[in-house]
Amino acid sequence: ETTMTSLTDDLFAQLEGAPLQQISQQLGIGRTQAAGAVSAALPLLIGALGKNASQPQGAEALFGALQKDHTGGGGIGDLLGMVLGGAQSRQTDGAGMLGHILGGQQGRAEQHLGNATGLGGDRAGQLMKILAPIVMAYLAKRMFSGNESGGGAAMGMGGGNPTAQVLGSILGQEQQQVRQQGGLGGGLLGAVLDQDGDGQLGLGDLLKIGGGLLGGKR
Repeated sequence: ETTMTSLTDDLFAQLEGAPLQQISQQLGIGRTQAAGAVSAALPLLIGALGKNASQPQGAEALFGALQKDHTGGGGIGDLLGMVLGGAQSRQTDGAGMLGHILGGQQGRAEQHLGNATGLGGDRAGQLMKILAPIVMAYLAKRMFSGNESGGGAAMGMGGGNPTAQVLGSILGQEQQQVRQQGGLGGGLLGAVLDQDGDGQLGLGDLLKIGGGLLGGKR
C-alpha cells in the first residue's frame, strides 16, 4: 500500500519557495533556519489539532470552524500575503487560532519551539501565528474541495460529504505519524502535549529536541 504523503509534508512542500522566503523575511532569519522552524512548527500545530479532534466535541468544533471560516479564498500565497500584511479577519486571526489549537499549552509550545529551533520564544510565537491560518485553510481545502486533484479523495474520503468524524480520524492518524517519525516535530509534539499527565516525556525525547530544553533560559 502506498503511504499517503502526510499532511505536514504536503503542506511544507506548498510553502517551499516564495512563501518560505516571505516568512524568513518577516521573522528576520535566514532561509535555512526558517525552513527548519517551519518543518518543526507544522507537525506541532497539526498534531495539536489531532489531539483536540480526538475528543468528539473537539472534532465537531474544528469541523465547524473549518467549514465556516476557512473555505474559499485564494491559495496559500494569497492568504500568507494577507496574514503578513496584517489583514484583520477571522481567516487571518493567527493569535485567536493558536489559543484554540494549543490552549493552555501555547506558552510551552512557543518556548519549546523557540529553544529547539534557535528562534527564541517570541519569534517562535510569531511564526506559529503566521502558520496557524495557513494550516487551517489547508485543512479546509483538503476537507471540502473534493473536486480538485489531491482534494477529498486524497484524504481517503472518496467524495461524499466529509464529516467531523472523518476529520478527527485523519488528524488522529497524522498525529500518530508525526510521533512515529520522531525527529524534531515528533519530539516537540510529545514535549508540548504529553506533560499534562497523559504520557511521560522521556529523556530520549528531550535529547531529540535538543539541549535547549534542558539548560538555558526558561
